Amino acid sequence: MIRRWSVPLGANMLVGIPGVIPYWLLWYLASSWATGPAPEENDGMALWLVIVVPIVGLYALLWASVNRPLARRSALTSHAYWSLSILATFLPTAALIIYSP
Repeated sequence: MIRRWSVPLGANMLVGIPGVIPYWLLWYLASSWATGPAPEENDGMALWLVIVVPIVGLYALLWASVNRPLARRSALTSHAYWSLSILATFLPTAALIIYSP
């Protein structure tokens, strides 16, 4: 049994490093839909869906494949484990946002 919270925290922070790319793609897609695409982007948003869906899908598969076995062996409650996992996954992205010039 994994008794401490440091293993899920470390694993999810490591998974969050490549997660910066899907998070950025989702942010860009959402901001483009909210404000409308830039005038020089005349290809439409369908091409973005072809790019974003496989990348986000592969990342979700990676995240789930890391967290499912850890969740079963963890001594944390289910709510605490999944909350920690989700927050730890966003830490590398948050660090880039905070420390970007």
